[in-house]
Amino acid sequence: MKKGDGPRQVWVDANVVLRLITGKPDAQARASAALMARADDGEIRLRLCPLVVAEVVWVLTSAYGLAPADVASVLTSFLASGGLIVDEGMLLASALDLMVEQRVDFIDAYLAVKARLSGAPVASFDNDFDRLGAERLPLS
Repeated sequence: MKKGDGPRQVWVDANVVLRLITGKPDAQARASAALMARADDGEIRLRLCPLVVAEVVWVLTSAYGLAPADVASVLTSFLASGGLIVDEGMLLASALDLMVEQRVDFIDAYLAVKARLSGAPVASFDNDFDRLGAERLPLS
């Protein structure tokens, strides 16, 4: 790395985030925590994309049976970690809040926030978008 380039960016996978959050399995959780410590120390920057966040939400709610409010709380804190570069971070935080407030799937909340920000409607048969504040394109 050349001087002035800054810390190396590393894309982080859902399984690393899940190990950090759940602490299981133990060895992988320790390795994930060590990676996060490197990011917190500024040695590297962990980069997180929205698809990874969506996978983490799905695994935590379906496989681990966590309540959406608990998932939103832990992920909101995680997304604010100093060693992370979060693509669409504000949008993800809004979608996590909307998921909890309106009791909808994370993907629907994400798409509703994305649609509102872009000013474009959502093509869906799902009436949830009406109450999520997103314009829905009639499909009849």
